[in-house]
Amino acid sequence: MMRCMLALVLLFAGTNGATAQSAPAEPPCGSAEHRQFDFWVGEWDVFATGTSKQVATSRIEKLHGGCTIRENWMPTSNPGGGSLNGYDARNRLWRQNWHDSSGSMVAFEGGLVAKEMVLTGLWRDLLGQGKDALVRMTYSPSAEGNVRQIGEQSVDFGKTWQPSFDFTYKRRSK
Repeated sequence: MMRCMLALVLLFAGTNGATAQSAPAEPPCGSAEHRQFDFWVGEWDVFATGTSKQVATSRIEKLHGGCTIRENWMPTSNPGGGSLNGYDARNRLWRQNWHDSSGSMVAFEGGLVAKEMVLTGLWRDLLGQGKDALVRMTYSPSAEGNVRQIGEQSVDFGKTWQPSFDFTYKRRSK
């Protein structure tokens, strides 16, 4: 009886040992989809595209084991804002939650289109009290290592879009 028990214990111990030695599981946010927005991560000086006019500095960093990208937007003209960004694997899309010093909060969602990240959200009171607008932001990496962010807004639920802003992020010198 004792030998039978010992054999069972060794059998189960061997099985657990074999399982423990199998290939390690992928980290929760280790997929290629979770890295689609990594081109935006860095320390940036931000300019109005096509000019030498700096409009902001921005720190974009990965947090929480690569599951979150945090933006700290520091414009030259006001206190600024920031966002938390992450890939929603269940729904296969990216989400960005923006909060700023004016009290605005916007939930954007979207994803990679070709090599550009495109996020859209409803910005309440953007054009005045009770005047909401859809805002679409397109982030495009360049061969030089810069990122261009183009903002557009729509007041007709996305039928037509008007330019809102056009920024170029240039990596800060170390």
